[in-house]
Amino acid sequence: MSYTTQQDILDFVEDNNVKFVRFAFCDIFGVQKNIAVLASDLPKALEEGVCFDGSSIAGFMHVEESDLVLRPDLSTTTILPWRTAEGRVMQFFCDVEKPDNAPFGGNCRGFLRDINRRFRNLGLSCNVGTECEFYLFENDDHGRPSRIPIDAGGYFDVAPLDAGENLRRDICLTMEQMGLAPQHSHHENGHGQNEIDFHYAGPLRTADNIFLFKQIVRAVAASNGFHSSFLPKPLPDQAGSGLHINFSLSMDGRNLFEGDIAPDSIPGSFMAGILRHSRELTAFTNPLPNSYLRFGCDEAPRYVSWSRQNRSQLIRIPQVRGNNCRMELRSPDPACNPYLAIGLVLAAGLDGIENRMQLSAPVNRNLFIPAEAVGLGLETLPASLEEAVEVAKGSEFLHKFLPDELSRRYYAEALRRCEALKSAADPIEYERVHYFNAI
Repeated sequence: MSYTTQQDILDFVEDNNVKFVRFAFCDIFGVQKNIAVLASDLPKALEEGVCFDGSSIAGFMHVEESDLVLRPDLSTTTILPWRTAEGRVMQFFCDVEKPDNAPFGGNCRGFLRDINRRFRNLGLSCNVGTECEFYLFENDDHGRPSRIPIDAGGYFDVAPLDAGENLRRDICLTMEQMGLAPQHSHHENGHGQNEIDFHYAGPLRTADNIFLFKQIVRAVAASNGFHSSFLPKPLPDQAGSGLHINFSLSMDGRNLFEGDIAPDSIPGSFMAGILRHSRELTAFTNPLPNSYLRFGCDEAPRYVSWSRQNRSQLIRIPQVRGNNCRMELRSPDPACNPYLAIGLVLAAGLDGIENRMQLSAPVNRNLFIPAEAVGLGLETLPASLEEAVEVAKGSEFLHKFLPDELSRRYYAEALRRCEALKSAADPIEYERVHYFNAI
């Protein structure tokens, strides 16, 4: 559904027996939140926004200045089909503002929108697509998530090794109902690991769709008696889950990633900026202590390098044609805040374009073989969240693009996560409760 006026929304609510409307947003760490409004109160909520206590949302406001307001984006209207038809539930994604309509620095959706606007001001159109991996686990006899994967299948397997094909089908059908266009779905490398891709869109719509996709996966899995987890490395002996992010740039209707990429071209400088700042970005693209267990194995990168086709690289250029031409960033994982992750990667590319950075030579080696990286002098991604935060804190690039208050609170929370895990009496149980069950 795509609506542009409040009256369109109110007419739809009346015609379709909508009784509850969810105003959805996320905190600065990418945890989705929402408040529900009765349909009878929707006219006022659309006109005035929905006020809430920002001091109760991680990384938002102090108690003494706690009021914030949700402003819905009407173009994101969707029905939640897993709720009953009697008394339907509808949802918007929202921006967060201060009560006087002033911008709020923790509004990550607004941050991504502003970065995309800067590309448009340069005459560039940016599209973003994602490949999101996740695991499906059995529940125990009490209905609580276990760490037992639903199958022992591997890459592209079929039934009976693949026990998730019916779930993936239901997820794809639900995606279509909610306006997402599924593209590919298959079993991934890990036992119980799956991947479903949806078609690319503009940066803001893609970030919204990532949240919607995770909602759908969780709902469909739960309705079938299973638990879905987007934890980057839920099983120590199985592949980690990535959120590969694909970027394309167009100017005057031409995809700039098509054909050869000169080091000093727009796409070359875009990639050079991302490579230059990749270590600084990692605290945002990989926000959990668990994220760093994934790097360097099972097709997750360790080194800061690029190449064509090569899946051992941080950035690769797939061997495709036409509008499918793009660059793929392989380090992010599904625990990230997609508004911040996509926005900051775009900001790094923008920095490369504006400063005319030159793309380094490709590294056409299999860097999953340790000996292949010897003598190349390649930088590595941070080995821990603590290291990633320290790199980010010293970044002039991040200081230029991110609101100081947002970054300060983000770093403090990231370090708190590290300390809490380290000091837990049972770190495995702590991770299960706080991340495995929730991410």
